Amino acid sequence: MAVTAQRPFLIAGGGIGGLASAISLANHGVRSIVLEQASQFGEIGAGIQLGPNAFNCFDALGFGAKARDGAVFIDKLRLMDAVAGEEICHIPLDDAFRAHFSNPYAVVHRGDLHGALLDACNDSALVELRTSQRVCSYDQDGTTVTARMADDGVVTGAALIACDGLNSSIRQQLVGDGAPRVSGHTTYRSVIPTEQMPDDLRWNAATLWAGPKCHIVHYPLKGWNVFNLVVTYHNDVTEAVAGQPVSKSEVQRGFEHIHPRAQQIIEHGNDWKLWVLCDREPTAHWIDGRVALLGDAAHPMLQYFAQGACMALEDAVCLGQMVGTHDTIDRAFAAYQQERFARTARVQVMSRLIGDYIYHPAAGMADLRNATMQAKTPQDWFETLDWLYGYGRPPQSSLQGGQAYVT
Repeated sequence: MAVTAQRPFLIAGGGIGGLASAISLANHGVRSIVLEQASQFGEIGAGIQLGPNAFNCFDALGFGAKARDGAVFIDKLRLMDAVAGEEICHIPLDDAFRAHFSNPYAVVHRGDLHGALLDACNDSALVELRTSQRVCSYDQDGTTVTARMADDGVVTGAALIACDGLNSSIRQQLVGDGAPRVSGHTTYRSVIPTEQMPDDLRWNAATLWAGPKCHIVHYPLKGWNVFNLVVTYHNDVTEAVAGQPVSKSEVQRGFEHIHPRAQQIIEHGNDWKLWVLCDREPTAHWIDGRVALLGDAAHPMLQYFAQGACMALEDAVCLGQMVGTHDTIDRAFAAYQQERFARTARVQVMSRLIGDYIYHPAAGMADLRNATMQAKTPQDWFETLDWLYGYGRPPQSSLQGGQAYVT
């Protein structure tokens, strides 16, 4: 028996997690109002990586074909030694990978994905979208939740889902754990036309150059019209910064010790902006009566597994499923938290660890990384990553020929 509610669910935040939650609830017959703080719906940022678990979510949402439209299906995940300038190893994302995980790996422009989700919400009679609605706090009386806005407005619904990100106001009321943890890692981002990317680095791959206390990531976007550049330097900063423009020379200072082949990628970037990476300690306290946390509001993580958006999508699918299979909101939310906490906490913690031990080691630790990763076969990699990418995979009995993936 599904939850029945006279009032709609309220969703604070109109990012990828918030819009996916609205679609998921609508698929189970539940109305929602998405309350977005900005004056219009949009998404900041450029490239995003989507593992097979993300496509499992899109398929579960009935969104699979649209999600694939704007994606670039890369050939491999490639790990390079930024000091030696040579490949350490790669994971092929070929038919064997797709057969194992029932879905592909792809990269997409964040704005394109968000726009497709927004279109799906606009097409649903069960989703209402509102802008200029910043939720600051909430009240509840056991049967309803009232979201209180920065402009003193209020909206009342059956429940409230916090999809308001790393600095969630709802989380502060619910958990009260203060400011996020500053990692000391600074990320610089740029997008360049493909013709400006060095010829010998125009790979159809998500490429990571790993070096001492730094790394570089690049991959094609928008039908190969541009390349996404993300470079990260472990420079022990202590204050959070988001989207601040910086000069190319400032970016280059963190990468003077790496191979010229990798350095030249930075040379071709323009209009660099920096973010200081932050996360939080895992907490199993996501629920307060009819209020639930989702995505970065529940489990903000470092970027090193490329799973932040994927985890939010999984949350959204799970939330809808629990609302659709439990008879009360209390039971649905409790089941949602039980299903999602351990998995997301594992990704949070492991994202920190691989930043230190895979992306940024030096000397002997880097040699150990190289030897360990070079010893793995493609099948070894599939099995190593099965816990992450296999989540939400359809049962084999429901697949034709063992594959759900279609182009």
